[in-house]
Amino acid sequence: MKVLLDTNIVLDLLLQREPFVDDARDIFLLIENNQIDGFLCATTITTLHYLISKSKNKEEANHIIKTLLKLFNITPVNKATLLKACDDIGIDYEDSVIYSSAKISKIDVIITRDKQGFKNSKVKVLKPKEFLAIFEI
Repeated sequence: MKVLLDTNIVLDLLLQREPFVDDARDIFLLIENNQIDGFLCATTITTLHYLISKSKNKEEANHIIKTLLKLFNITPVNKATLLKACDDIGIDYEDSVIYSSAKISKIDVIITRDKQGFKNSKVKVLKPKEFLAIFEI
């Protein structure tokens, strides 16, 4: 199963955001244990690097990004993806880019805490707890 994590799920783990961190950790463990194929959108990587650099420093940001890139596959963002996002589902362009990259990459499930941002998605969208229920976690 190919799953794409929305930026908020990765931030839940990296920032240890309660009460969401445990679900994010469980999803990361499924990816680490090769039970699912984990994907991030290319824009998520740039957003994470920016936020980590601001809160810590560039070296720490580089280290975290390299770790994520070892664990996750990346859905590409190119001109076609960005154009598709203009016509796609969401009010929020960032969510539309994530959705468009997921659709183009044939992702099975987008995991997010913001289901409203993917309201008309043709890709299945689940909250972390809904996704983990599939694995009875």
